Amino acid sequence: MAAIKAQRKKDQKIDAQLEHQRLESLVNSMADGVIAIDKKGNIELYNGAALNILDINAIKKGDPVEKILKLTNNKKEPLDTKSIVLSPKTQTISRDYKIIYSDTSMASIYLSISPVHLGYGKKGDSGYVLIIRDITREKSLEEERDEFISVISHELRTPIAITEGSIGNALYLAEKNGDIDTIIPALKNAHDQAIFLEDLINDLSTLSRAERGIFERNIENVNVHKFMESLQEIYEKDAKEKSLQLHIDIDPSLELIKTVKLYMKEIMQNLITNAIKYTEKGSVAISAQKLRDGVKFSVSDTGIGISKGDQSRVFDKFFRSEDYHTRQQNGTGLGLYVTRKLAELANAEITVESELNKGSTFTIYFPNLDK
Repeated sequence: MAAIKAQRKKDQKIDAQLEHQRLESLVNSMADGVIAIDKKGNIELYNGAALNILDINAIKKGDPVEKILKLTNNKKEPLDTKSIVLSPKTQTISRDYKIIYSDTSMASIYLSISPVHLGYGKKGDSGYVLIIRDITREKSLEEERDEFISVISHELRTPIAITEGSIGNALYLAEKNGDIDTIIPALKNAHDQAIFLEDLINDLSTLSRAERGIFERNIENVNVHKFMESLQEIYEKDAKEKSLQLHIDIDPSLELIKTVKLYMKEIMQNLITNAIKYTEKGSVAISAQKLRDGVKFSVSDTGIGISKGDQSRVFDKFFRSEDYHTRQQNGTGLGLYVTRKLAELANAEITVESELNKGSTFTIYFPNLDK
């Protein structure tokens, strides 16, 4: 009888060990990080995914959870991790916590905290199971979406209000006295705002295609001299309307460049449009020089310039300087972002040099591309 009891106890121990091994195998196969802690907040079990997400090499059994999982908020302020994970009475889920790595970079995490309650009369330890997932990219996309909606709503509201007011004013004047000289300015104002809305829609369309990388990559031979002449023809009128000098300088040794003409044209037009837009007096100069196995284009102006602090951000999506002179001009903050995206698609390199009230120079190098 004693032998039977001993064998039964041995079998139960083996079964428990097998069950534990199966549990460990299941936990380790999960893509999400898993950490099991006891009711005091000490770690009992974890998987490899948790190490990867937390960017650590190992966890010792019995380590306090706050030593391994250091939660912070959006302001990088440390939170009381132990209190957070030991307080829930039912499962709680949050997508608002962040963790900071040793190199000071930050990650957003999904954190699920599930209390483990044993049934009445059952033996064993209660505690909590934590599920951790890196959602940095998801949060970034959410923030971009929210920013997009906010910026576009703001940018649309002003021109629509001005257009509506101008047309309403024109209608009122037409009904009152029909004086064409008083009606024309109101209609012109409405027309200008309609053009701004058209430009905004075009920017959004270009942005969408650039983000998805669905531009046609048709590589062709481009005659640089003819290309530069076409730019001069397009923008000479705009420059004259602002009493600006438009200078064109072409390296005589340049002939053909093999690139995506569509990208090159879009990029140069964005840069020249900005140069004219933000220059009230002086000149805009466009140059093309042979460099290595390609062409270096430059667009220089004598305009308002860009501060040192803003130069590192001018290619960011929706970025617009807080400078008063910049804010006087309509803009969405998409043009230079799209320009950078197109430059990447064309394997081009773009840089900017600028000084406030002295002007800016945007330089972009297009290499010859193979088919």
